Amino acid sequence: MEKLLVSAEELARHLDDPAWVVFDTRHDLTDPKAGREEYEHEHVPGAYFLHTDDDLSGPLTGTNGRHPLPDIDAFAARINRCGVGPGTQVVAYDDLGGAYAVRLWWMLRWLGHERAALLDGGFPQWLREGRPVSSEVPPARAGSFVPRPRLGATVDASFVERFREDPAVKLVDARAAQRYSGEKETLDPVAGHVPGSVHRFWQRNLGPDGRFKSPAALREEWLAFLGGASAEQSVHMCGSGVTACHNLFALELAGLGEGRLYPGSWSEWCADPSRPVATGMQAR
Repeated sequence: MEKLLVSAEELARHLDDPAWVVFDTRHDLTDPKAGREEYEHEHVPGAYFLHTDDDLSGPLTGTNGRHPLPDIDAFAARINRCGVGPGTQVVAYDDLGGAYAVRLWWMLRWLGHERAALLDGGFPQWLREGRPVSSEVPPARAGSFVPRPRLGATVDASFVERFREDPAVKLVDARAAQRYSGEKETLDPVAGHVPGSVHRFWQRNLGPDGRFKSPAALREEWLAFLGGASAEQSVHMCGSGVTACHNLFALELAGLGEGRLYPGSWSEWCADPSRPVATGMQAR
């Protein structure tokens, strides 16, 4: 099994290893320029920057959500300017417990690159340990990444509509409780959630130090949450298909297998006024 988490200590040992490529994915939904500015100020030496909106998402149509998946060939071309090849160990990080780095992790896995991991604790942990930083942007490197999309990794809105009340399918919403319940919506024009979905805030996968809980602890929590459903029967969403990947990562870290992503998530679902909306905290 490929490693899912890399410690700051291990990454530090591989900073000059050409077989390792590091990506900085820091982002702020309310200030899209912030991540790049922070990267330009300081980052893990040799890390390339990928922007959640520009590199890890495709064009917006107004009905396909806030972070639709990008064109596969365009994403592959971007990755190939950073030296990623079939045997490359990719490590992604951000400064928010992996909230954005998981999107890159999931996309690489979706497109057939298994050697993708997160920096456990992200950039804050790197700084806490006194690891080196740089403001230098690394030069482009030729890569040989060839995308091989994995069938069945995603579902669309029509699938969610058909199966959202099916007890065999666990539709999991990773947003904060106030957004899920509809009590407070800060990003999308409609408050609430998909009827039939259940709530599992992505930050529950982390300990107080911002690092992932142990695989054993996650396994216990997720088995209780799934209530007999398998990971493969779970479909994950959030506001726009980003932090949903955090729950997908946690399932794999727990050794429970792969769930599926609804990339459009709530921002796509609520863009169609004919789709039903629920409010309050639901459980099933």
